[in-house]
Amino acid sequence: MPNLKQEAQAYEPSTTKTVAELDKISVEVEIVEKDFTNSQGEDYKAKVVTIDDVDYRLPNSVLGHIKTLLNNMPDLKNVKVIKEGDGKLTKYTTIPMQ
Repeated sequence: MPNLKQEAQAYEPSTTKTVAELDKISVEVEIVEKDFTNSQGEDYKAKVVTIDDVDYRLPNSVLGHIKTLLNNMPDLKNVKVIKEGDGKLTKYTTIPMQ
């Protein structure tokens, strides 16, 4: 049985991956809404895409960026999402990829 020190050293806080962790994402990928619980124990819903059995959260700001890109580039196939910052200060940049 592990002791407290071993458990603490092995501890990995649960985090929700985001689409920014992907090299690129197709604008045709299916989106679903799932229930999550944040670190304060509060429940929330988020849009996710599932790739290779892994869920990646899709922030609403990224959806807005993709909408703007599609308005200007209707044949857009893929995007790359770049994440800057953490927590409430997180900002996402979405760039077109062909």
